[in-house]
Amino acid sequence: MHTVVVGTSGVTASDVLAVARADARVELSPEAVAALAAAREIVDALAAEPDPVYGVSTGFGALATRHIGPELRGRLQRNIVRSHAAGMGPRVEREVVRALMFLRLRTLCTGHTGVRPEVARTMADVLNARITPVVHEYGSLGCSGDLAPLSHCALTLMGEGDAEGPDGSVRPAGELLAEHGIRPVELREKEGLALLNGTDGMLGMLLMALADLDTLYKSADVTAALSLEALLGTDRVLAPELHAIRPHPGQAASAANMLAVLKGSQLTGLPRTAGAARTGGSSIPYEAPRVQDAYSVRCAPQVAGAGRDTVAHARLVAERELASAVDNPVVLPEGRVESNGNFHGAPVGYVLDFLAIAAADLGSIAERRTDRLLDKNRSHGLPPFLADDAGVDSGLMIAQYTQAALVSEMKRLAVPASTDSIPSSAMQEDHVSMGWSAARKLRTAVDNLSRIIAVELYAATRAIELREGAVPAPASQAVVEAVRAAGVQGPGPDRFLAPDLAAADAFVRSGGLVAAVETVTGPLQ
Repeated sequence: MHTVVVGTSGVTASDVLAVARADARVELSPEAVAALAAAREIVDALAAEPDPVYGVSTGFGALATRHIGPELRGRLQRNIVRSHAAGMGPRVEREVVRALMFLRLRTLCTGHTGVRPEVARTMADVLNARITPVVHEYGSLGCSGDLAPLSHCALTLMGEGDAEGPDGSVRPAGELLAEHGIRPVELREKEGLALLNGTDGMLGMLLMALADLDTLYKSADVTAALSLEALLGTDRVLAPELHAIRPHPGQAASAANMLAVLKGSQLTGLPRTAGAARTGGSSIPYEAPRVQDAYSVRCAPQVAGAGRDTVAHARLVAERELASAVDNPVVLPEGRVESNGNFHGAPVGYVLDFLAIAAADLGSIAERRTDRLLDKNRSHGLPPFLADDAGVDSGLMIAQYTQAALVSEMKRLAVPASTDSIPSSAMQEDHVSMGWSAARKLRTAVDNLSRIIAVELYAATRAIELREGAVPAPASQAVVEAVRAAGVQGPGPDRFLAPDLAAADAFVRSGGLVAAVETVTGPLQ
């Protein structure tokens, strides 16, 4: 099993994915243990002084004006965890909770939080035992960190609350810790606060969304190329010199991918030359020359490319966050403990919303191409709804309804969460990011985008097969063969469509579509 070593300088996105999705083991580096111990010495020294220090010898939030004596400080730290573990609603996915915990552990190991090494080791032990705290959907405003979600994780470290064991059953956390030989932590000054005060949940969801969108943007380039081919469009609009004069890198990459997929096709551009449409005994009808393809076909690289550039910006923000130590207060090397506002989730919340907007637009343009494939007045000779016997058969009519419903939902999910703010903690925390909410809706949007692309794939591959006698591009043929092997059936009389659509979605989501193309084209951009 892969092992991720957490040091003082942060971790990589691939480290987070390995722990969250592949249950990679976690170890602390010697440098991290030393940094934890050094920061703890600073906190212990400040705790012994008579002057109050926020989070060490005071209350929290609007209650920070009260000085807490040494005899109550352990209770104070336990109480903040218990009282803040106030989430409600459905359980959050296991991979999100593991990412949340691992990223909090990453911050602890920077040596800026002041927790003891044994607290960090316990968190690593819980991850390695595959114990997953029960975290609920609602409870974070994305400022002062993801407070309720992180509190539920901290509660597990204390041996309280509920958690899911390696077998998937939910049981009292104390029982699970005991079974794995993990001793619950007894929190001391600042430690409860340090376990709660971070943007780790929204960052974890951002990193997983970026990984998924990397596959989906490549997949969308492929399905756009397949639709262009099935609609007898022209690949001349994909020429590199056209994209060089508007030098957005994402646009150029998307156009290059589409051009690579279409290389060698005998379907692209046929209706543009008189008589060419009747050659080879194919089913391609004669048409008057088309001057231009519709925007949903011709502008596919511009739309997908803008989304790719948005992903690139979001990745830059994520990389900066991965290099950050988010806590309040923080322990500085010279021995100071300072209050700050680095826990505010605005940088992450904004890009989560940006990605939801880009994903909605990518889904929208994919649906427009699908609708064009199904409309006999705009599909250039394809049967209505790609049906076997139109009128008796409905073909893919309702598959497009489903796709349209998904697109409509995507548009609602694109409404930004980060433009909202609701005051809390008696107006002490009077502006919040709502970044957790942005992350939650982005997860739904990413899931829906995969389904939308899958419907376009289903329609485009069927349409290509219905162009009898014409030779598609080798990459397109590889996709058709691979998707059929994955259990997605081809043209024919009406049948139960939901299993085909589910198989197409699994094929896209798993990276199978991209892999099939790359057997011919080599790596896509």
